[in-house]
Amino acid sequence: MNPDQKKKKFLGILFECCNVYRRIYLNKEETAYEGRCPRCSREVWVLVGPGGTDQRFFRAY
Repeated sequence: MNPDQKKKKFLGILFECCNVYRRIYLNKEETAYEGRCPRCSREVWVLVGPGGTDQRFFRAY
């Protein structure tokens, strides 16, 4: 990998609404992870802040 390229930061989300898994990515402001269910387009945001978690996989209901 080229040193100038950054790996995109992501969270793994299981969208319970349609029982599908998808990655959501950190927004350009680096304030939240944002994404949508690939089937029904339900939106999800996970805020970034102090005192957060090291967990990388979540369920969205």
